[in-house]
Amino acid sequence: MVPVVVALGSNVGDSLRYLRAAAVALRSSISNLRASAIYRTAPMYVEDQPPFLNAAVSGDTKLGPLALLTELKRIESQIGRQLRQRYGPREIDLDLVAYGSLSYCGPALQVPHPKTIERRFVLLPMHDLDPHLKLATMGSVSDLLSQTQSQPGDVVPIEDALLPISSDR
Repeated sequence: MVPVVVALGSNVGDSLRYLRAAAVALRSSISNLRASAIYRTAPMYVEDQPPFLNAAVSGDTKLGPLALLTELKRIESQIGRQLRQRYGPREIDLDLVAYGSLSYCGPALQVPHPKTIERRFVLLPMHDLDPHLKLATMGSVSDLLSQTQSQPGDVVPIEDALLPISSDR
């Protein structure tokens, strides 16, 4: 079993429902699932779009990194993600942010996710899960968060918005 972190985001349609559906679907490939708070965030890179809801989950997987990426893409498709403009609006986005201590760069996957260091909307949810988590080649989540500039509109937790991470919820 390998510890992993997956970032979740959505800004099209019923974003909270899409995040929750993704969390439920992730239970089939990630055990010991834990979820961060859900945050409302201003868009980055392409700013003319609705705000996002973002979260992160962590747990353990038996899948290799490319097999897990394939599973994330399958879940996105199952939820109804439409491929649009890069960094543009999306029903659901699932990014493999960390895969154990692996540092990997291939055509389909880079781990840790290279843009993590500039994204408070990824780092804050990861900080909820484990502030001391060390990302290969990058440092700890806490240190990265302290070095990251604020985003426009910043990153604000949503009260009473939870992801269903256990089968009894």
